Amino acid sequence: MSYSLIFPGQGSQEVGMGRDIRDAFQCAAEVFQRADDALSFSLSKIIFDGPEEELRRTAYTQPAILVASLAATTVLEELVGEPLQPEYLAGHSLGEYAALVAARTLSLEDGVRLVHLRGKLMQEAVPEGKGAMAAILGLDAQAVTDICNEVAPANECQPANFNSPGQIVISGETEFVEKTMLLAKEKGAKKTVLLNVSAPFHSRLMHPVADRLLAAFDQCEWKTPSAPIVSNARALPVSDVHDIQDALFHQTYMPVLWEKSVNWMADSGVETFFEIGPGAVLGALVKKCRKGLTAYPCGTLATLEKTAALLKEMM
Repeated sequence: MSYSLIFPGQGSQEVGMGRDIRDAFQCAAEVFQRADDALSFSLSKIIFDGPEEELRRTAYTQPAILVASLAATTVLEELVGEPLQPEYLAGHSLGEYAALVAARTLSLEDGVRLVHLRGKLMQEAVPEGKGAMAAILGLDAQAVTDICNEVAPANECQPANFNSPGQIVISGETEFVEKTMLLAKEKGAKKTVLLNVSAPFHSRLMHPVADRLLAAFDQCEWKTPSAPIVSNARALPVSDVHDIQDALFHQTYMPVLWEKSVNWMADSGVETFFEIGPGAVLGALVKKCRKGLTAYPCGTLATLEKTAALLKEMM
């Protein structure tokens, strides 16, 4: 049975994530320590002790989730007893960087420094209150796209995450996001929810961030991934380093094509998805994207032990 590894994005964080595996496995403790050393401050203290307000700061949230996900990956490999061999890897937004580290395209050190910079740049890109994101529930992708085009013809508000059928996130200038929410309700949306985020991710307002990240890519060492990465921006696999960097550049200000990514992997024979890291948001989305797919959370010692046993059966 073929499987994919998927990695969560921003919003899955919680104070204390990864503590149980850090305490139980030296390989996990080393991941947290290496991240602290790479950043020259104690990210692990923020992860394990908070406060929550600090962990929610984008500059810390993004590397924190990445590190917790990769600590879980190393534990899973140790429990299985050999390197993991997924058909594909994918991650939601920030999670795409974790997928690249898991696939040995980037080192842990380069990955954690990149996402720390990414979070910092995103936080600084738009003045507080000027940007917003909202979830639109109960309308299809084309309907939400049409509403955005009607309200914001110059892309002042645009689709940001196509997560699953009937769950689409919009992003952009606050005034236009609010107007889009109102029109979506008028046109039949079951619910609209303003998200508690610090910046309008995956909108045109993030284009300067993409430019700065592209320059930072040159400071990293890149290698061909151990398995193809299904990119957010293309919903297709990328293996060439140049294509990977190009996809990451566009991902910063373009929508996350998660539903299409899951369906592409399913069409390619993937039936099982292991969500490596905190939370179980992506697994729930996977099941909504297509009936018959299975997804397992792999972020705690208990769930990792269950997954390791399942993977050994599959080998």
